[in-house]
Amino acid sequence: MTTEMPTSEDLKNPAHLDALNSTATDSQLNAFAIDRLSQAFETSAKRWELIVYPTLFAFIILAAYGFYLIFSLAKDMHYLTVSVDTNMTTMANNVKMMSESVVLMSNNVRTMSGNVESMAQNVNTLEPMLVSIQNMDRSMQSMTLATTSMRNDLAVMNQNISRPMNFMNNMMPW
Repeated sequence: MTTEMPTSEDLKNPAHLDALNSTATDSQLNAFAIDRLSQAFETSAKRWELIVYPTLFAFIILAAYGFYLIFSLAKDMHYLTVSVDTNMTTMANNVKMMSESVVLMSNNVRTMSGNVESMAQNVNTLEPMLVSIQNMDRSMQSMTLATTSMRNDLAVMNQNISRPMNFMNNMMPW
């Protein structure tokens, strides 16, 4: 009895399959089945290699790009935090100076309030002067009336004297 292994041509020919089935022992059939399984696995593995290796390569490229993006984001965040820290320090100093200015302004307003109160008291003491000023105003009005009356009288007198004086001036030789 020969222990040859069947080839793929033998498997395709139905006459050879019948001959193999009748003469083959169980161990040969098991070896044959394992051989067919390994061939099927190899062809399947080749098909998977066409899919898995390019996918794995694409994944590695995407992972590297993702690492680059995360690294650049971390670097940008570092610059941002340094900038914000600097700006916050400047702003804190400006707020402190503004607070000091507000304290000074509050003191100045308090002083102004005291001055306004003293001015209000001084105005109250000026009320008698206001009465005197009103009396002076009335006196000035009456003096103005008297002066206006004197002016009118002088104008009338000038008219009355100027005509005869004009006549006399024409007669005088000088």
